[in-house]
Amino acid sequence: MIEFLELQNVGPAPRMELRFAPRVNLITGDNGLGKSFLLDAAWWALTRRWPQEVNPRMTSGMPARPRDPKKKATIAFQVTGKKTTVAYQATYTARDEAWTGRAGRPWNPGLVVYAHSDGAFSVWDPARNYWKKKGNIDIQERLPAYVFTEPEVWNGLRADVDGRSMPVCNGLLYDWSSWIKAKDDNAQAMEESLRALSSPHEPAGVLTPGPLKRLSVNDARDIPTLATTYAGDVPILHASSGVRRVAALAYMLIWSWNEHRLASEQLGEEPTRQVIMLFDEVESHLHPRWQRVILKALRDLVGVLHTQAEAQLIVASHSPLVLASAEPWFDPEQDAWFDLDLEGQPPEVQLRRRPYTLHGTAGHWLTSEAFDLATDRGSVEAERAILRARELTRRPEVTLREVMDAHKDLRAVLPDVDAFWVRWNAFVEAHGGTP
Repeated sequence: MIEFLELQNVGPAPRMELRFAPRVNLITGDNGLGKSFLLDAAWWALTRRWPQEVNPRMTSGMPARPRDPKKKATIAFQVTGKKTTVAYQATYTARDEAWTGRAGRPWNPGLVVYAHSDGAFSVWDPARNYWKKKGNIDIQERLPAYVFTEPEVWNGLRADVDGRSMPVCNGLLYDWSSWIKAKDDNAQAMEESLRALSSPHEPAGVLTPGPLKRLSVNDARDIPTLATTYAGDVPILHASSGVRRVAALAYMLIWSWNEHRLASEQLGEEPTRQVIMLFDEVESHLHPRWQRVILKALRDLVGVLHTQAEAQLIVASHSPLVLASAEPWFDPEQDAWFDLDLEGQPPEVQLRRRPYTLHGTAGHWLTSEAFDLATDRGSVEAERAILRARELTRRPEVTLREVMDAHKDLRAVLPDVDAFWVRWNAFVEAHGGTP
């Protein structure tokens, strides 16, 4: 697993350092502070290729560049290998526009699956994506990684192999329908994975595959469906964005694991027992009910595919429900929470590993260090009215008119059941007003 990542003069801060936990690692922070960048950097540390370098059609996973081209920029990391722990540092070479270091294949022995926020996926397989070195030069003998745009996840990926464009993945639609027709182990794995990733409280209930369907007389494809209680068997292409993302995730994990297992057999090797999963905006497209269960489902999903495999998750999230959902099982010995903030003058990005404490509700998480909201109210207007009222309660002297003006503002934005009224109405009465 990846244990350590240190970035100098690259990314949104002069220096950032993460010491990862072995199981679940959560990353929070405002937009633009570097959550996606840290996932990209972790992917590079594990695979030594930026996703967009492998597939130029990608709109995410771009190669990192130094903040200040006149200063030294480094990426240092530590990975647990099959037999030992290996530390490594790469330096940016401006002339080559590349990160350089020791030649040879990555030491990471595990399968790496990266779910990008835009529906793209990147996969690195220790049995299929490797290369040798001659002297201190990499000799590329195989594809460096499998990097899919969102359409390629569904329709298949082609890559240049020995100077020819070859299909390296048939895509979700073809593979899943083929598995269903064959009634093979992959079809069963897809069904079990969808069940494990489902939110039982969603209107669709547990995601259950239905029969294959044709979309039109002019479309010869057999399209997998999901059985629903309210709309019959819905073709996966007509499913919601959230359902499609979950289906794509299940497929990519099954495809990558199955292809790794087959490649390992051909090479006469044992399949890896380590899987590292990177997820950007894990809550994307998901209803709050689903956000409460997705993190634990991902944590346990590898066990569905391989009972002896160990999984390390690195997850970026904007969702207080995702953070709150970890409260029953978060273990500081196995899990970690990292938070990005802007601090100081001039403002500078700071990355910290914070102690994970119980907050109980999503509202309390909104006002925690994870999200830094002043109140847990839904509207900006309600927050402003409450902050103004709180300021009045702290002042040694206040006029009745000021109190009633604030009271009028609160009435316009707060429901009668809001807990703030208890304290505020007592304050109004104490200053001669009528709530």
